[in-house]
Amino acid sequence: MRVSHSRTIRSRRINLRATDSQEKLIRTGAEMTGISVTDFILDSACLQAEHVLADKREFIVSPKQWKVFVEALDRPAQIKPALARLFSETGVLEPGSRK
Repeated sequence: MRVSHSRTIRSRRINLRATDSQEKLIRTGAEMTGISVTDFILDSACLQAEHVLADKREFIVSPKQWKVFVEALDRPAQIKPALARLFSETGVLEPGSRK
């Protein structure tokens, strides 16, 4: 999610506190990349948030793990008698329900 800094209207405020060493580190990083401290902090925080969220949606597995996963998906479904019986019954809200 790269944001164009020149055309984006910022309407929200985020306040934070930092130690002297954290501030110096952030300012140095911003200077080295040639962007403002605000842009540097927002870019860094958004990138980290994207990684955290992607980690919850995407799972990286080895080729061996992928093979086991695909084999499990490809196995034929097993009939579960209790589920078959449950789904064959009339629901309590359906017409003709005996419950």
